[in-house]
Amino acid sequence: MHQILKGLSFVFHPIIMPLLGVVFYFSKSPRYIPYQIVQAKLISLFILTVLLPILLYYLLKTLGKATSIYLSNTKERIIPLLLNSVITALILIRVLPSDEIIELHYFFVGILFSNLTCLFLAILKFKASIHMIAVGGIFMFFVALSIHFSININGTLALMAIIIGAVATSRLDLNAHDFKELLVGFFIGVVPQLILVNYWL
Repeated sequence: MHQILKGLSFVFHPIIMPLLGVVFYFSKSPRYIPYQIVQAKLISLFILTVLLPILLYYLLKTLGKATSIYLSNTKERIIPLLLNSVITALILIRVLPSDEIIELHYFFVGILFSNLTCLFLAILKFKASIHMIAVGGIFMFFVALSIHFSININGTLALMAIIIGAVATSRLDLNAHDFKELLVGFFIGVVPQLILVNYWL
């Protein structure tokens, strides 16, 4: 059971969640978006949200600034969160500007606010759960999309609720966080997405 929970923490690692949200958007959006544009966006986002953070992690590990991909203490989190915020800002400027796909633009604005909040808390020595930030943010984005496009994704939302519970359980089981850190992380993920819904829903 311990290995299964550890696997959940790896499978639903925060770096893949933004890309998962984008894939879900393109699969459910009723709007016509040319395939070439979808392909270009997905490739760009895969490079910026998955490959680049992995490369930066190994660079930081080589420099002795990180010991684990899970960033187990607040000191290790500061530089990765700062770099991730810069990458997210670059995505907002170059890949998903507000005049193209507004839903995804504000999805990443929410991610940026969540990153900056987590960074601020890390500076204050509070270790909010980045896993819960990621799953909470994407859950709220899915809820907003279901309302925005008037689509029934109850099955997806139910699955996401199960995943959120499983991820929280795994983080507790691995002694990576306490309940307060999980709860704060979940709200840091949900609240920015909820507030920004007003700009595109």
